Amino acid sequence: MSKVLLICVLILCCSLSLADDYYCVKRVVDGDTIVLNNGEKIRLIGVDTPETVHPKKLVEFFGKEASAFTKRMCEGKRVRLEYDWQKTDKYGRTLAYVYLEDGTFVNAEIVKQGYGYAYARFPFKHLEKFRQYEKVAREKEVGLWAKDSLPEELR
Repeated sequence: MSKVLLICVLILCCSLSLADDYYCVKRVVDGDTIVLNNGEKIRLIGVDTPETVHPKKLVEFFGKEASAFTKRMCEGKRVRLEYDWQKTDKYGRTLAYVYLEDGTFVNAEIVKQGYGYAYARFPFKHLEKFRQYEKVAREKEVGLWAKDSLPEELR
């Protein structure tokens, strides 16, 4: 009986410690920013998606599609965060790599599927991979790189 109790306690402790590593996404602000249930704003590292909610800019080409993609991927789901050399940006948002429970690397998927650019303005540990992901997305003409998604004046 005591062995069963000990095993149950160990399982409970392990699951609690694992649960602490995950956060629920309350909402998606735009294609590269999410809000967790605790109210923390997360800016995805290495990704720049077209603007949809910038107070001084109009909605940019493919912005709504990028926001919808991130919303489908993240909203209401549990995510794990990883950090790089800088923890916050000048707006106070937490900078993070975001992973779904199944291991999907959200930041990378946004670039791979053509919903955003590799944001190379600042160094980050996956910079070269992200540049390659964007290059492949452009070559395959996916997402914002698809010829049929471009407005007539940009073709």
